[in-house]
Amino acid sequence: MRPRVKICGITRIEDAALAATLGADAIGLIFTPRSPRCLTLAQAMTIRASLPPMVSSVALFMDADAEQVRGIAAALQPDQLQFHGGECDDWCAQFGRPYLKALPMQDCNDVAGRMADFPRAAGFVLDGHVAGQAGGQGRSFDWSTLPRMHRPWLLAGGLTPANVAQALRVARPWGIDVSSGVESSPGIKDALKLQHFFREIHRETAAQN
Repeated sequence: MRPRVKICGITRIEDAALAATLGADAIGLIFTPRSPRCLTLAQAMTIRASLPPMVSSVALFMDADAEQVRGIAAALQPDQLQFHGGECDDWCAQFGRPYLKALPMQDCNDVAGRMADFPRAAGFVLDGHVAGQAGGQGRSFDWSTLPRMHRPWLLAGGLTPANVAQALRVARPWGIDVSSGVESSPGIKDALKLQHFFREIHRETAAQN
């Protein structure tokens, strides 16, 4: 079965449309000022409205004010929230929406233990950054160290068209999450890279089956 694919850091309608056409299951809309892909609510709402049916929207935050999250969620109506900072399970769950929790893998020695800290999470994003840093930096980690996990999780960090097939073979993730690896510049997705990325996913999935 093909892994779920989330294209994060979308800033343009045309990039969202191409991702959806190629088979993306979800797109990520970032509301973290530390990110060069940060959107205004108006920009995000325009992109959200352009999505075809069955393509989910994920609103991403990092150590945000609860009222900001609540206001954006009410206006945008994202399918899921995603949290990248030091948020705890109670804080993430207070908004009454399914949420993904990003775990920084550069300094995480107990993935299962960290997942257990978030019993209400719908899933996790295992990213290559260090705790306290924003994601989307294109930094990978040693996929071979990952244990077998029984909750939904997305592999992120340093994925590109050149290595996504290897990542699927080694890590066997439930899903994958890419941003900088398919860009020509921060926030601007590269059509050829996106197409190549999906071709590699389909090729590797067919080989595994």
